[in-house]
Amino acid sequence: MRIAIGIPTRGRPAILAGVLEDLRRQTRQPDRIIVCHVTPDDVTGCTRAEFITAPAGLPRQRNAILDAATDCDVVLFLDDDFLCAPDFLAVLEAAFVAHPDMVVATGTVVADGANGPGYSLEEGAALLAADTPPADPTASAPHFNGYGCNMAFRMATVREHGIRVDERLPLYGWYEDIDVSRQLGVHGTILRLAGARGVHLGSKSGRVTQLRLGYSQVVNPVYLARKGTFPWSHAIPSAARHCLINLVRSVKPEPWADRRGRFRGNMLGLWDLLRGRAAPERILEL
Repeated sequence: MRIAIGIPTRGRPAILAGVLEDLRRQTRQPDRIIVCHVTPDDVTGCTRAEFITAPAGLPRQRNAILDAATDCDVVLFLDDDFLCAPDFLAVLEAAFVAHPDMVVATGTVVADGANGPGYSLEEGAALLAADTPPADPTASAPHFNGYGCNMAFRMATVREHGIRVDERLPLYGWYEDIDVSRQLGVHGTILRLAGARGVHLGSKSGRVTQLRLGYSQVVNPVYLARKGTFPWSHAIPSAARHCLINLVRSVKPEPWADRRGRFRGNMLGLWDLLRGRAAPERILEL
């Protein structure tokens, strides 16, 4: 089995360099590491990978990696700030062999800095070192979608059905991981692997503006529900939950989150939905 690691990146060269160096610890080395960046500055000081370019935007960069990995059986997408336990790839390969119907695999996130101020490379490594692996590292369970910071696709299914990451979800591509996972999930199972473990640093550099993020939090779920890849029973609660969280926390926002900006974006998205003008691409105008 040929496994490629695909890493889309923008504006985090120092963190990316650390992640690439950390991948040396894998007991099962990847056959290819493909990094897709936008400008040369994105990969300053980075080595041990193949470097390709694409226009800015997570979906476009993911698609460029899929196009480049034509000789691979599995592509594992990692965020440029995700650290893998040393046996991550070994567990992943064993799972794809043991579950021929599995089309998407996602690992277990030991700690997720996206829900807080984020972790440094050193903090992430310490969290991973302190983690207690499961008694059964081969255990798996059905999951709704692959989590974008670490999700692996069976490439035979991608090629057979022409699966693409939706480029109408620009820039950070809010919920693009759900959309592409659910497209693949029509043709097989989506599993979360207990033994494939990692830490998402949740770096706050390189992110879209909070106003744009807030707009996407409302408009993207509705767009995907209309498309048919995200149930309305999930889309409406998701949009409402983010609006409520941003409103409540805007009174005393966290230092790492512009809650007022997000809530303004939420309201702009809702207004566009009411006027029939909502579209994911509108964030490019904000």
